[in-house]
Amino acid sequence: MHICRMAAATLQPARATTQAYNAHINISCFNDLPSTGSLPSLKRKSLTYDLIAIIKPVALVTGRKNGRTCSISAQASPVLDPVLSSSKNSNDPPKKSSEAALILIRHGESLWNEKNLFTGCVDVPLTQRGVEEAVEAGKRISNIPVDAIFTSALVRAQMTAMLAMTQHRRKKVPVIIHNESEQAKGWSTIYSEDTKKQSIPVITAWQLNERMYGELQGLNKQETADRFGKEKVHQWRRSYDIPPPNGESLEMCAERAVAYFKEQIVPQLDCGKNVMIAAHGNSLRSIIMYLDKLSSQEVISLELSTGIPMLYIFKEGKFMRRGSPIGPSEAGVYAVTKNLALYRQKLDDMIH
Repeated sequence: MHICRMAAATLQPARATTQAYNAHINISCFNDLPSTGSLPSLKRKSLTYDLIAIIKPVALVTGRKNGRTCSISAQASPVLDPVLSSSKNSNDPPKKSSEAALILIRHGESLWNEKNLFTGCVDVPLTQRGVEEAVEAGKRISNIPVDAIFTSALVRAQMTAMLAMTQHRRKKVPVIIHNESEQAKGWSTIYSEDTKKQSIPVITAWQLNERMYGELQGLNKQETADRFGKEKVHQWRRSYDIPPPNGESLEMCAERAVAYFKEQIVPQLDCGKNVMIAAHGNSLRSIIMYLDKLSSQEVISLELSTGIPMLYIFKEGKFMRRGSPIGPSEAGVYAVTKNLALYRQKLDDMIH
């Protein structure tokens, strides 16, 4: 059975709920708070990451842009401006922001990563190492303001986002938004205005889930290669358009992940919101393919290590890869490269 038909039956309740709130995500329990501060002007160094070189003052205020209204009501904060409150009059007219940060994080190591099992859409938690990777990721992005968080519907991605934010210098609390029913929305309402201002909305979406591996889910990767042959399993895992039995190809995963990114996340960036996405290897590969205009051959060779944040700057409708090691004693964030996993330890050694 074609995976699209099979998924229609298994995911119909989630799809209906998602479509209902995808039309207009309206998180009314978070307030827009204009903020002024500084944005980095980034100069490229000769290595595979970028350093922050020049700081210039820029006002960031949420509002309308190109006729579109920001629908996630959270404070739009200047990129890399740690805990500066706004001095602007609240009656000032909204202005368009010039830049926004996009942080991508693959979840930390899961229990099935540790056991070398195909995980896909099976919902398993992080290992202790995965928890530590998530905390370390939080340290790397602690200077980058986050206004909204998008995660998959799977707990390993949600754990990673929540744990990362425990290290953030603004000390805002990530709060999962429950829009799946009127009762869920009512029961999770925040009634304190001060508490709302110190919270970050977390939106979960199955479209950001890992690629569904079908009949491979739960199988040991080495045993599967021994059973079906290394070449066949490699084809299932690394080809762009060939799915495993009753599973998704990377192409099919990209269709849902990129569509959601363009429909729900880009509008937030367009309004000046700094966004973090905590997701999975294949859903993030798909998004990076869109951001960097990679070919189908280039994306299948893209390796993303667990727990490493990647930074993009969104400006004038374009995405620019950036990395931001803060100083000689801090690891910071890497720009995504095809050889990112190979360079991780080398870069850490160089800047420590």
